[in-house]
Amino acid sequence: MRTWFITGGTPGGFGMAYADAALETGDRVALTTRRPEELRAWARPYGDRVLVLPLDVTDAAQVRAAVAAAEQRFDGIDVLVNNAGRGWYGSVEGMPEDAVRRTFELNFFALVSVTRAVLPGMRERRHGWIVNMSSLAGLHAVTGFGYYSAAKHAVEAATAVLREEVAPLGIRVLAVEPGPFRTNAFAGFAHEPLTETVPAYRRMLQDVRSAMIGQDGKQPGDPVRGVRAVIAAMAEDPPPRRLVLGSDAYDTVTSTLRETMTDIARSETAARAADFPPGR
Repeated sequence: MRTWFITGGTPGGFGMAYADAALETGDRVALTTRRPEELRAWARPYGDRVLVLPLDVTDAAQVRAAVAAAEQRFDGIDVLVNNAGRGWYGSVEGMPEDAVRRTFELNFFALVSVTRAVLPGMRERRHGWIVNMSSLAGLHAVTGFGYYSAAKHAVEAATAVLREEVAPLGIRVLAVEPGPFRTNAFAGFAHEPLTETVPAYRRMLQDVRSAMIGQDGKQPGDPVRGVRAVIAAMAEDPPPRRLVLGSDAYDTVTSTLRETMTDIARSETAARAADFPPGR
């Protein structure tokens, strides 16, 4: 029986899909959420196998308290799923600065905070899994979501380094990059006004907003099937370093990587010419 610590437990999202999948296999779950009252009815049938914790992941003190409560209740954490996150849209030039900082606080610094709180226990027991929910945007930057993409790129880099640092300690790390999935992650777009400060970008962002609203509820990705794919990947020997989820994401990522390699190869001569001559 493993204990999972999952952030971002909102109905209809990846966090709940992870929790349901873990409970189906007989594991225990500590699920964090900003609104724990929404999960009381869901948690009740599972009794003491579920611990619902109120948590704002951007509050480091709350993070430490939530992790300590889960470790005390279940005598350790075996699987951490860093799932909490959200995208805000805006141009790179004109997105309000508070929104830029909020984007990084939630999508990157909160992930760092939770990971740092969980790692000491995993290191002591010399085993564990960390699953970082990144995004297609972490591998293919999305127009109109420049800072969300940047935060997810940061998650990708930190995850890659963490994987190497903790491997000798018996801890494994997986980055997951979903494309469009039918969750509630972007449901709020219909109620959010466009706050772009530079008029030149407003039309582009209006189109981005309209596309997100039009796609909501029609995304091809199924969170339940996505989580099953993640759990299956964790059981592989060796497991993959990253897992791109969804056909749209797979096609976009592979196309992006091919284009990147082509672009880099065009500059090979210039790249090598920047070295000192042989023997110097």
